[in-house]
Order: sequence, then structure tokens, then C-alpha cells
Amino acid sequence: MMKIGELAAATGLPPSRIRLYERTGLLQSVVRRRNGYRGYGPQAIAELELIIAARQAGFGLDAIRALLPSDDGRWQHDRLVGALEEKVREIAALEQALAENRRRLLSIIEDIQARPEGLDCGQNAGRVLARLRSPESDAG
Repeated sequence: MMKIGELAAATGLPPSRIRLYERTGLLQSVVRRRNGYRGYGPQAIAELELIIAARQAGFGLDAIRALLPSDDGRWQHDRLVGALEEKVREIAALEQALAENRRRLLSIIEDIQARPEGLDCGQNAGRVLARLRSPESDAG
């Protein structure tokens, strides 16, 4: 059995985060020793690595809780696959939005750099802002 400090070192998580995951029901392989200290078996490392991976993939704590195996240790295959597929769709939508934002920003940079001769910075900013406000600027 490991102490919380050892588990923290093995997973790279601070003890406070491990306690949070325990308190919220995500980390279940915890044993209370007679002296009141927590004890963690090797399964705790696997559970925490799964939680870390899910967090890095963008899942919130409630979503992770719903995806973890049930009390009898069985994975809910359809629910897990469905949640992962939904996360992939969310990422694709985010990538599309980011690509559109990138395109708009590059267009603004291009407009700023294409300042006509004789316009000062303030006038050029007004020209660029007017283009941004026009409906045609979104059609690009």
C-alpha cells in the first residue's frame, strides 16, 4: 500500500488533487488504515492515469464519473464510445471555429498592412474597421 505522497510522486498529481478525486468519487481504490491514513494500491495509479488522460482530452469531472466502470467493475461500452465520439465532434467543431478565426485574423493583418499611401495609422484603422463591419467581409 502506498501513502498519498508516494501516489502523488507516481502520478505527478498534487495530493490535494488526489484527495479531490477521492472526495468526488472518481478515485475508488482507497483504503483507510487503522491509523486513519489513506492507503492506495497499484490500481489507484491506473485510475488516476485514466482520469488524467480524460481531463487532457477535455472531459469534466462529471463526465469522467459517468464514464468510469460501474461498481461491479464493468465498463459501459456504448456510453464510453458515445462520449468519446461526441468529444471528437466537439474537437472538430472547435478546430473549424479556430480555423475561421485564424482566417479572419490573417485577413485583418493583410488589410492593416495594405495601408494605402497617404493614410495615417488612425485613418487606416478606420478603413479596416469599416471593412470589418461590412457584411461582405464575412463572405471572404
